[in-house]
Parts: sequence; structure tokens; C-alpha cells
Amino acid sequence: MNSKILYSAVFAVAIAAGTYFAISRTSTPAGTGFDLAAQAQTAADVDTSGIAEMTLGEETAPVKVIEYASFTCPHCASFHQNVFKKLKENYIDTGKVHFTYREIYFDKPGLWAGMVARCAGPVRYFGLSDAIYKEQTEWLKTRDLAGIHGDLRKLAIKSGLGAEQVDACLADAEKAQALYAVFLKNAEADDISSTPSFIIDGEKHTNMSYDDFAAILDEKIGE
Repeated sequence: MNSKILYSAVFAVAIAAGTYFAISRTSTPAGTGFDLAAQAQTAADVDTSGIAEMTLGEETAPVKVIEYASFTCPHCASFHQNVFKKLKENYIDTGKVHFTYREIYFDKPGLWAGMVARCAGPVRYFGLSDAIYKEQTEWLKTRDLAGIHGDLRKLAIKSGLGAEQVDACLADAEKAQALYAVFLKNAEADDISSTPSFIIDGEKHTNMSYDDFAAILDEKIGE
């Protein structure tokens, strides 16, 4: 499918998620003042200055890796629970790779998860992301939007965030629009149509094993 068409369709779905951002503890939908007319707003009209890149490692590292992933993607969860941990230990933490993680929003729960991960700022982002991936099957198991929303809220609170803090993050419709606009711009620029995908020093790669990933990195590093 043409990525521009796909992402435009997802935009309408993702922004419609605003009607669920303020779901209460009793899972009763509540209004948030979210303007659904904003579905027609282009990414260029959205202020994205407050959206930070989430990165790990030394900026001066010889190899740059960008991962595009969705929090609702089971292959992404598997990658982060297995391959990524070893990549971080052997390449990111050792100064060989500068890593950037970029969220893909193929559905409402993926957008909610991204907002939860960013709720405590960059310092705790990757810790929350790890918890979201580790418990992916649990918070997605109801397959009911209200239930998923509630389970993500519980996960965030269990991870140490305050209830009011989490509710405020999930109700931030302006940030949701900004996150989507950043996603759209980056994903189209790098021609991303599946997750996880990786840009390694400007070259696009699909999902792979640790050994294959390490072989590419070693070749670029010159080891």
C-alpha cells in the first residue's frame, strides 16, 4: 500500500482516539474538548517543536541507527526483549552506536502507548518503553479500546507515575497531534511501511536477528 495513503488513513483513526483520552477509571468515555475537525489539518500546520527525539548513546558515535517501531507490533516487542538488549550492551553503551527510537502509530493503542512512554520525559522514556513492550500481550489482550486504555493507565501507574500525571498525558490532544505530525514527516521521509524498520547510516533495513544486525554494524565500524 502507498505509504502516504496509509498514513493519511491512520491519521483519521489516530486523531479519533481523542474521544477516549479521558476515559475514567470506570472505563466510561468522557469528552476532552478535542476538535475532530482537526482530522483535516495537515502535518505542516502542527507545532512539533515540543516533541523531542528519543535517543541513546554518544552523539559522536561512528554509526547512527534509527529504529521505527510500533508499541502494538509483536515483532517490535520481540526485537526489544531480545535483540535490542544485546545491541545496547555491546554497541550503544560502548560508544559505537548512537541510537534513535521513532514511534509508528498504526492504531489508537499505539498512540496511547507512545504518550504513556513520553509521560515522564526523556529520562524515563526507555524504561517505560521496555515495560510497555514487556507487557504488550497483557495490555492488548482485551482487544477492547476502553480496556486497553485502562490497562495502559494501570501499567504506567505500576511503573511509578502518578495517576493524575498519567491522565494528563493521555488527555493531551495537542501533543497527540504533534506526535502524529512528527511520525508522518519522518516515516514518509524514510519510506517506512512496516515495523520494525531500521535506518543504519542512511540505509534502510527490515527486522533481523542480532547476529545479522551485529554484522552490519561491525562492517560499518570497521571491526
